[in-house]
Amino acid sequence: MKILLQINLVILIFLAISSGATKIMLMPQEVEFFGAIGFSDVMLTIFGTFQVIGGLMLALSKTRLIGAIIIAITFVISALALFMSGNIVVAIITCFTLFMLSVVIKQCLYSPLVEDIDQTNI
Repeated sequence: MKILLQINLVILIFLAISSGATKIMLMPQEVEFFGAIGFSDVMLTIFGTFQVIGGLMLALSKTRLIGAIIIAITFVISALALFMSGNIVVAIITCFTLFMLSVVIKQCLYSPLVEDIDQTNI
């Protein structure tokens, strides 16, 4: 199970950083898609920066929870935009990614408690 959690984490880090990088680089598809819902180039760059920072924070155990929350917020915004644009398949995939993030958030919230309890019993 621990290996699956690590694989999940690596996938999420890659998704967050690559997704953010495409927005920071103002890739034409991203500019067109997010421009249609009112994002300016500056807003898109800031949005992408949050995704990259969240991905980097996800890689570090001390900042993992905050990083996961940041990424979740940006992915919720993306999913809503995808649903509004009618891109249902990609929106559902984004929602699955949110489920993957919820696993990380749950792990961050409950794992330290279990470790603390185990250490007090020694």
